[in-house]
Amino acid sequence: MNGIKQKSRRRRQKKRVQRHKRSVLAISSVILLLLVMVSINGITLRAKEKSYVAQETELKKQIKEEKNRASKIDELEDYVGTDEYVEDVAREKLGLVHEGEIIFKAK
Repeated sequence: MNGIKQKSRRRRQKKRVQRHKRSVLAISSVILLLLVMVSINGITLRAKEKSYVAQETELKKQIKEEKNRASKIDELEDYVGTDEYVEDVAREKLGLVHEGEIIFKAK
């Protein structure tokens, strides 16, 4: 009887060891899968970050250009309000001249 008890105990112990190995293998597989997924997502996020940084620099460049354009428009607005602008427009578009001014035209 003692031999039978030892055999059944060995079988149970063997089954427990096998179950333990399977569970360790399953847990290791899940951890490996999670590690792969996190790595892939990290690579994807780095690529997105690079594209966003490039987009940010492009937008900053556009903002700078628009600020320059806005300052030129402000300067033009100030110039349009002056008498000098009125004289230039009258001279160019209407052909008006000051009294005593002589105009030479090329042939």
